[in-house]
Amino acid sequence: MATTDADRPDPVGTVDARIVVIGEALVDVVHRLDGRIEEMPGGSPANVALTLGRLGHRPQLVTQLADDRHGRVVRAWLDESGVELVASASPRTSTATAFLDAAGAASYEFDLDWDIAIAPQEVIDVLHSGSIAALLEPGATEVVRAMGEARHDALVTYDPNVRPVLLGDRGPVRERVERVVALSDLVKASDEDLEWLYPESSAVEVARAWQATGPAVVIVTSGADGAFAVTAHGVWEVAAPRIRVADTVGAGDTFMAALIDVLLRLGISGAEGRDRLHRIGSSELTGMLERAALAAAITVSRPGADPPNARELADAEDARDAASTDRATD
Repeated sequence: MATTDADRPDPVGTVDARIVVIGEALVDVVHRLDGRIEEMPGGSPANVALTLGRLGHRPQLVTQLADDRHGRVVRAWLDESGVELVASASPRTSTATAFLDAAGAASYEFDLDWDIAIAPQEVIDVLHSGSIAALLEPGATEVVRAMGEARHDALVTYDPNVRPVLLGDRGPVRERVERVVALSDLVKASDEDLEWLYPESSAVEVARAWQATGPAVVIVTSGADGAFAVTAHGVWEVAAPRIRVADTVGAGDTFMAALIDVLLRLGISGAEGRDRLHRIGSSELTGMLERAALAAAITVSRPGADPPNARELADAEDARDAASTDRATD
């Protein structure tokens, strides 16, 4: 199923779609190597919602926040990017303390409670969740219930984004992740997620096993080594753009949001889009991976979870394509 210039989706214009993201919003307290400490809004699902807002959508984030200083910072940050917030009350806004290494990669310590009530959703096109929200009790049970119910109307996407420091023994975590994978239509995981969950298996083996349980597409990201996608029809790989890394905070979340953005721009949404996703062509799938990788590269080129907007991403695509054309004609 090739995509031609005539039917390639507009990468900038808005898309009329109802997107709901369920999951944690918090404040990252980032410790840099030079001794600086910075506080920045974050949380994996919140980053996904923020990126979708910047890419021209109007997502709703269902989360838990306190009416405190950190909570007000998070609310303003989301509002600037057009994210509609539905927040359960919390005694305090959660924090994640991130320690950056020389390569800009982050390790985390959390001060987080997750106990959320999710009201019945209206008909939606895409529901996304992942990370702490789908794994940490008592809220995880409510999140997984909502994901299962959403399948009647919506495409369901999932990013495990595992945080071992919060989750305890590997076995029960793996079982819960597998249950959520089976509920999902598109799954994105990092190679680090899979290495922790399945230390005896390769990333390709795990992705194939997951895909066989229900998802149309399972995508694995490997940082500077690129990404690959597994469907029932094969494996597709793309390289990561070369870029100077400021840090990796929010890179995977940007990648996830860009995947959802491409699906919507291709008209793949709602429960009726499930069959279309299972039949997605290699050209569309490769283009989706390349756009997501480029969006993530922009994020890692600047400090913190600062994803691109639609115009920045479109301009970066134009520059990449022009450079490719120049190399081909040399």
